[in-house]
Amino acid sequence: MEIYDGRPVNTEGREEKEIRVYDFLDRLGIKYKRTDHAPATTMEVCEEIDGILGAVICKNLFLCNRQKTSFYLLMMPADKPFKTKELSSQINSARLSFADTEHMEEYLDISPGSVSIMGLMNDTDNNVRLLVDEDVLKGEYIGCHPCVNTSSLKVRTDDIFNTFLREVHHDMTVVHLEGN
Repeated sequence: MEIYDGRPVNTEGREEKEIRVYDFLDRLGIKYKRTDHAPATTMEVCEEIDGILGAVICKNLFLCNRQKTSFYLLMMPADKPFKTKELSSQINSARLSFADTEHMEEYLDISPGSVSIMGLMNDTDNNVRLLVDEDVLKGEYIGCHPCVNTSSLKVRTDDIFNTFLREVHHDMTVVHLEGN
């Protein structure tokens, strides 16, 4: 895997939703590093990518309440376990579970395995509430997918949680999840 500055020179064969991410970041003047790779389908593969990028790729979970009326994107460190009870009490939403693929694609234009904060640029009606574990905010960089799991980006944490979020008209709720 090689590291590149910014978008690919040749976008032939890349998905339109990936190109939209590069266009959006470039329009905002957000600098990023990129690497292309085989589909990142496990956290173990993401750890290998982390090492190459020098940034931690967060575990991103797309969640909903039992009634499927409230949807959440949770960003958390990969090494922390996810406990629904712990999160539910902090956001006052009982019975959290993983949301279905249909809602993920409808709101974020993302398929399973590619969930990323970048999908919020597609959530123009603010159907998804962003939840961020406090430890994610401590690093200088964040690794994320550009809405596909065959590329990964390294972006400054400040650029994500200030510039990017402001432009996609989303707020975040900071949560505290216990470690191991």
